[in-house]
Amino acid sequence: MKLRDIPNLICLLRIILVFPVVALILDGDYVFALILFVIAGLSDGLDGFLAKHFNWQSRLGSILDPIADKLLLVSTYISMSYVELIPVWIVVAAFLRDLIIVSGVFAYHKFIGAFEMAPSFISKLNTVMQILLIAGVLSQQLTHIPADIITLLVFATFVTIVLSGMDYIIVWGRRAILVSRKN
Repeated sequence: MKLRDIPNLICLLRIILVFPVVALILDGDYVFALILFVIAGLSDGLDGFLAKHFNWQSRLGSILDPIADKLLLVSTYISMSYVELIPVWIVVAAFLRDLIIVSGVFAYHKFIGAFEMAPSFISKLNTVMQILLIAGVLSQQLTHIPADIITLLVFATFVTIVLSGMDYIIVWGRRAILVSRKN
């Protein structure tokens, strides 16, 4: 193992944390679920910082990081919806956005060619909003956070889900059209 592998190991840790976070949510143990979720969320920023700051970026990391993010967010959203902490429609919206993006990635790769995925600002904001929503709802189970704040977080998250999905469609659609015109 080399130092440059640390960001990838942090991603693997985040993937491993998915299982206890989900189990804790399903068991109603929101204190430890929140603690592990926050650790997982912070690890996302840490591995990105280390990779960029020390130039430890790798192809494996560029694959592992979004997988770790999606596993954590989707699994947590589904489990929180199952125990009725968040509405099903926000889970469906997030899932449909991800399905559209993954479908677009496969279509682009199959019909256009290779590419480097680079998350846009709105996509990064969406990830932050999804993390804040989960942390906010779990925190609400432990403290008195007004329902209006959680409702605002749900709708703000929904807006970023829609905008980031539209952003991917527009940006990658334009790229596909430009590349196909060149050929």
